[in-house]
Amino acid sequence: MRVKRWVLLFLAGITALGLGVAYFLVDLYRQQPLPPVFYYLTLQFVPQLGRAVLLGLVGLSLTVAGLMGLSRSLLAAYPQTQQERLVNAVYRRRTRRRGPKIVTIGGGTGLSTLLRGLKEHTDHLTGIVTVADDGGSSGRLRRDMGVLPPGDFRQCMAAMADAEPLMSQLLKYRFGNGDLGGHSFGNLFLVAMSEISGSFEEGLRQSSRVLAVRGRVVPSTLENVVLSAELANQAVVHGESQVPNGGAAIRRVFLQPDDARAYPGAISAILDAHLVVIGPGSLYTSIMPNLLVREICAALRAARAPLVYVCNVATQPGETDGYDVAAHIDALLHHLGPELIDFVLVDGGPPPTFPAAWGVSPVWADQESVLDIPVVRADLRDSQRPTRHDPAKLAQAIVTIHENIGT
Repeated sequence: MRVKRWVLLFLAGITALGLGVAYFLVDLYRQQPLPPVFYYLTLQFVPQLGRAVLLGLVGLSLTVAGLMGLSRSLLAAYPQTQQERLVNAVYRRRTRRRGPKIVTIGGGTGLSTLLRGLKEHTDHLTGIVTVADDGGSSGRLRRDMGVLPPGDFRQCMAAMADAEPLMSQLLKYRFGNGDLGGHSFGNLFLVAMSEISGSFEEGLRQSSRVLAVRGRVVPSTLENVVLSAELANQAVVHGESQVPNGGAAIRRVFLQPDDARAYPGAISAILDAHLVVIGPGSLYTSIMPNLLVREICAALRAARAPLVYVCNVATQPGETDGYDVAAHIDALLHHLGPELIDFVLVDGGPPPTFPAAWGVSPVWADQESVLDIPVVRADLRDSQRPTRHDPAKLAQAIVTIHENIGT
């Protein structure tokens, strides 16, 4: 490690510096019959004050040189880290450690977007993720191996990972051919870790440790739940992937079984939080499945933390066609009951115009309250993808809400 030489140099510097201070305070020489050479070795030809200054300067120089060499040797394991970047990284890490305890509830792209932004502000993050997904790679693994659907967990962990972009790309990589066609590497990784560790929740913990995740990701329930929807045409569809494809407006959604027990870690996180954030994300298929777990809803009512609902910036085909901010909130309150939401965060930037071919409309607000719930407006839209939130803008708005509540 090339460390010993610098440690010895540092010790020599400290010794010389200590002697210099001692010579400044008192004459350390004793009269002893020694050979003449010691007269020069002990600097007796130099006045006492001069010896103090000389040894002090030499000791200080050796100490600084030893510390610098030791630092370079220890930091050699991080060859790409520059001094300025290292200082900023240390400052940001200390700031995040003092950050608030924030619990986020949702799933899919919306929740991962929020977590990607919030991880820059606090290390005390908990993402509560839906387990109702039954489509794509997650659905196949759920049916074939009897595991909880890993897709939303993978997205959130990739967003929260303190890793190089290559790691995120690896987790998102999707096989194109063969028996693994359609599966993402991250999903297979989580399932394999669950098999190795003995349980899905332990697999999440170990995966978070391997990926250096800032915070933690937990399921809303460990039970094998199915999301169903009752439509406006009286039809009932089963399965999260089928809910948006029913061909009619959604009247209500429900879980089967309807008495699924909440994951204890999710309950404790909510009760211990400084702020709880619901959304953004698909209203009926990402957010609702978590809130329909009765104990989750009960914990939200019992929690001391304010609850913020982040409204989507655009409607979603098959789920929220034609919805405005009030319609989103009304759907939540219809399923969960009144007086649960303390603030609504909505996009208040310039309202965009979407091409008709997209099949979506912007969700935007300029009022102070909706359904007697205070509205917080901010520019939240991603300039490159106007139907989605910008992670940094969204996280800053959430942190500002928390700071204003605290004051």
